[in-house]
Formats: sequence, C-alpha cells, structure tokens
Amino acid sequence: MRLRGLFRCYVQPALGGPVRHRSRSSLAIVALALLIAAGGCGGGGSSGANEEAGTFPVEVTSAELPTRQQLGQTYLMRLGIRNAGRKALPALIVNVSLAGEEGQASTLPFTIHDPQPGLAQPDRPVWVLAARYPRFAGSSKPAGAETSNQKTYDFGPLKAGATANLVWKLSAVRTGRYALLYRIDAGIGGGAKAVTAGGATPGGSFAVRIGSKPYDTEVTGSGEVVRKG
Repeated sequence: MRLRGLFRCYVQPALGGPVRHRSRSSLAIVALALLIAAGGCGGGGSSGANEEAGTFPVEVTSAELPTRQQLGQTYLMRLGIRNAGRKALPALIVNVSLAGEEGQASTLPFTIHDPQPGLAQPDRPVWVLAARYPRFAGSSKPAGAETSNQKTYDFGPLKAGATANLVWKLSAVRTGRYALLYRIDAGIGGGAKAVTAGGATPGGSFAVRIGSKPYDTEVTGSGEVVRKG
C-alpha cells in the first residue's frame, strides 16, 4: 500500500485544528503536506480487468474554473461530462495535470516538479485539493477513486445518455500563470477509448493567473485554505 493512502485520511488529527499564518512560505509548506496527505478518501471507481473494448462517444457539456485568482483563496473547478453514446461507459476517467515540462514531470495533479536534485518532495503545489473532493455536484460524498496514476480519477461507469457533473475544490497556493489540463477517457484498462463527435480525445484546458495580493488566511481541518475575517 502506498504511503499516501495510509496518511491521507488523518489530516485533521495531525494538524490539531486550524493553522493560522500570513507568509507565503508557511502557506506553501502546509499546502504541500495537505496535498500529499489529503488527496482524497474517495470511493467508487471500477476495475479495468473486465472492461469492454471499443470507442465511446463523450461530450464535455461544461467546464468552469475562474481564470483570475488570488493567493490563498478557494475556487471550484466544475466539469460536466455526458455519455453521448448508446452504451454505458465502462468507467468515466478524468486525468488532470498542469501543462509544460514541470507540470508533466510532476506525479500529482495540481503541482509542478522542481528539478533541483536531492529534494525529498520535488512536487510543489500550485493548488491544494480540499479533503473529500472531487465529488459529484450536489453530493457530500467523495468520488473519483484513485488509480495507479495519481493524476487520474476514476468515477465509475456512466449510463448511456447520462451526464456527470463533477466538482473539485481548489485553494491557490502559488502565484503565476498556469494552464490546467483535463482529459477524459472511458476506461482504465486501455481498451475503452472516449472520443468526441469528431473522433478526438475529449478534454480541454484552463488558463489561470494567480495573483499575489496578500490575505490573512488559515488552513481548516478539512484541508482548504480560507480567508480570515
């Protein structure tokens, strides 16, 4: 079992309550710990062993994330994904990663890779994902089970004609300009492929600028960074 899986459900007891801070450096340190530990206790998901092979029409019906953000603030990333075919999707798979060499080299979805040698944890968070996210819109239960690739979320089968509305709650912890990429697939075994009406792989990107306007913030027991007052 991976260490991330062992530690991820114990963020609140380890922190002992809200952590108050004002500096960007302390925010980043706590954020990195939360990113590793609170990647999600989500359930659901599917097994690739018995997936049906083939192509499955998928449509991205909505994609939302504020493009102008501030350090220490929390934002929602929303995706609406419709099974446009006549057969159930074996598994609704969403892969999330930052664009560029540093983003692609990172092993976590909302981080960049620091190439400096000898670092104990070279993945540096741009956003911290709140505990019990992602989830289906309107639900309080976590979803998006882990796969062998930590950038990939498995939301389980999706019925023909059905639309899944997915939500990630993200706290911005690093300034700069970033492109956040998402890609949709129909299974984790490799045989089931999601395609758009034009035959391409469904997906897209968000171009986001995170500003450095300082706020007095704290990290809550649920793993999100919020503005005080």
